Amino acid sequence: MTTPRTQLTVTLSGGSATDAQQVVRALESAFGSPDRLPTDENATVHTATFAVGGAGHPQESVGHLSAPVTVTVQGTPEAVDKASETLADAFSAHDQGTASGDQEQERQLLLTP
Repeated sequence: MTTPRTQLTVTLSGGSATDAQQVVRALESAFGSPDRLPTDENATVHTATFAVGGAGHPQESVGHLSAPVTVTVQGTPEAVDKASETLADAFSAHDQGTASGDQEQERQLLLTP
């Protein structure tokens, strides 16, 4: 019997699709590949989903953001903590608050250039 894998959902607003891609690539070092990379330059909100328990990739240099990006991560408390730490290591991150449910947590971060 296999253990079901949980998900980490990432929602990004502000900045460009390139900024969103940089944030998602930073998270790949901890969670592996997402379901898809943000690509729509006309979108105002980008999302990506990671399978928690996926194998991470070595982190490449993610570069600098062109504008502030608000990131909301939602998943298990452990996954949210890991995502928050990963983003704080890659970017200038400011914690904007956390909300907890029965088995999930949501945290909002502001990443600045």
